[in-house]
Amino acid sequence: MSLLLQYTLLFSSVLLLVALGGCFSEHSGVINLGLEGIMAIGALGGALAMKYLANASPLVIIISVVLASVLSGMLYSCLLGISAIGFKADQTLIGTAMNMLATAVATVLVKSINVAENPDNVSATVQYINGRKAFIINAGKMELSWFMIMAVAALIISYIVLYKTRFGLRLMACGEHPQAANSVGIDVLKMRWAGVLISGFLGGLGGIVYITAGVSEWKFETGVAGFGFLSLAVMIFGQWKPHRIALAALLFGFFRSLSNVYSGIDFLAAMNIPSTIYNMMPYIISLIVLALTSENSRAPKAEGIPYDKGMR
Repeated sequence: MSLLLQYTLLFSSVLLLVALGGCFSEHSGVINLGLEGIMAIGALGGALAMKYLANASPLVIIISVVLASVLSGMLYSCLLGISAIGFKADQTLIGTAMNMLATAVATVLVKSINVAENPDNVSATVQYINGRKAFIINAGKMELSWFMIMAVAALIISYIVLYKTRFGLRLMACGEHPQAANSVGIDVLKMRWAGVLISGFLGGLGGIVYITAGVSEWKFETGVAGFGFLSLAVMIFGQWKPHRIALAALLFGFFRSLSNVYSGIDFLAAMNIPSTIYNMMPYIISLIVLALTSENSRAPKAEGIPYDKGMR
């Protein structure tokens, strides 16, 4: 059961970070369907940092990996900002394109790096065995991670920023009534850029947490296995509110963790259910939950609508 709790906390941390990123973006008025791609690029930046700084001190590794992940995620999220905010393009199409592009970009980059180091190595895999150890916190029978602490910190900071600061209130105003926000002197475009960049920050961090959850290498051809979309489901189920998103992340994280540990739980192993069913479970649950709760969902009113200063 300790292993189940360990994986639940890890996967919940991923979902929480990425869903909070989507929450900031949508509160600003921009739908970020590209979270899956942002996770992949953030994971790539963090994985390369862990690979090349494997012999550095744990503190240097932690700081460098986090910085590499969040900066990679923010840089990639600029594609959404430029297209959706600058050129007022369709946000759904942009997000879809970002997801398709990210895995291809990560695969090509990793293969190029591996071939440059060893011409016989044409895989899209990055190994970070030593680097990953810097994030592990041994707690008796459980193996915790510094990433879990970062996720909790992100939750607390997100709640305070959104509901207790002028910046957060202005951000949410831009996602509800951008014309009204502009009439009182709020720069809507800047606030939307801020929301998109924050989503890149948290999405990139969520990417590196995901790929280091249980392994010491990652094959980037697989992307992040739909976790970006699952995070969107967590955000919607959590009604775009950080504290509810945290509870939804724990629920979805629990079902995702079952696929990793079901064989070690006696009553689950005795049921002889194929492992693929456990892998599908969080996505099935997300469909059921969204079908039951979508009618009462209240998204920011202006999300997905390009801002036009002349509109009323």
